[in-house]
Amino acid sequence: MYDIAIIGAGINGCSVAYELTQKSKNVAVFDKDGVASGGSGAAGAFISPKFSKAGELKELIHDAFLYSMEYYEKNFPNFLIKTQLIHIAQDEKSSEILKAYKQTTPLKLKDIPFQTSQESISLDSGIVDAKGVCEAMIKDATFIKDEVVSLEFKDDVWLINGSCRAKKVVLSTGAYKMVLDEPYIKLRGVWGHRCDVKTTTKNEYSLHQFVSISPSCDGVLAIGATHNVHYHPDTATKPYDIDEGRVELLEKASKTLKLENVEVIKDYMGLRSGSFDYIPMVGRIVISKESLTLPERRLKTKKPNFEDYTYYKNLYMINGNGGYGFVLAPYLAKKLSDKILDKGRVEDRLSPARFFARWAKKL
Repeated sequence: MYDIAIIGAGINGCSVAYELTQKSKNVAVFDKDGVASGGSGAAGAFISPKFSKAGELKELIHDAFLYSMEYYEKNFPNFLIKTQLIHIAQDEKSSEILKAYKQTTPLKLKDIPFQTSQESISLDSGIVDAKGVCEAMIKDATFIKDEVVSLEFKDDVWLINGSCRAKKVVLSTGAYKMVLDEPYIKLRGVWGHRCDVKTTTKNEYSLHQFVSISPSCDGVLAIGATHNVHYHPDTATKPYDIDEGRVELLEKASKTLKLENVEVIKDYMGLRSGSFDYIPMVGRIVISKESLTLPERRLKTKKPNFEDYTYYKNLYMINGNGGYGFVLAPYLAKKLSDKILDKGRVEDRLSPARFFARWAKKL
């Protein structure tokens, strides 16, 4: 019997496992392919704020950026590289966004150490070893390499694959199949591709423009991750073209940094998950069938009361971080673990219930 079972060993699931094992909870983490084997393993794992003019997501990522930089330095310093981030606008529109951002941000900005043709911004940031930090996060949990195909609540306990028992369950399956069939929960799958290359070109900075480029480490640069919103391994009619994706990555990188004597060492690929309003999904999960029995006026109200809904007992989710997984995950995992341990709450703006409210209203 486990206190908590987590389904999915990407950065979300591993961050939650770390928070809970630090509170002496007996935790199991399931993943069919291995730790950081999907979108998290393909991520560049750059720790960066969101450069935009305004909005709820910008503010959320700002708070998470400050939290996560301190979090990684305190808890996983061996997996964090501190670096100067230089973000270069792609075009005139993004130049205007950067100009507006620089006028309002409370973050301490740095001088750009070289000339750029577009508007640029620079600040202290970091890069995380994606797979290494995920493995370190779950060292005190039990890792089970197995696909979860069934989840059943019976006698006040969750049964996983008919045999493994847990008091509580957290779903962190990314954009892959979610085990639980709830029609209002939809996620965007965005294919990520990163490649590590050996090159004689030296780079001291974390460069972000058309793609992200890491600082040089023993002559190696990490370049990625490119976005392909059309490819999904579960629905594609043919395999992803790795060579074509690699060429695209290197061409985009060369627009920012001249690469010489390039040798590709390894490719990493996987699905990132994003929600359809771009805000992550964190918290309890609504039982749609039972909640739809509410009076119509309470389902169609402009300001729904999420406490009106019926929820699965001791079942939670954390998902939909988009391209900011390694920034958001530690921050959101703390919120979720506090909720699981009855020591805090998750704001309505993050709750999966918001999608049930919109879905039910349309019905």
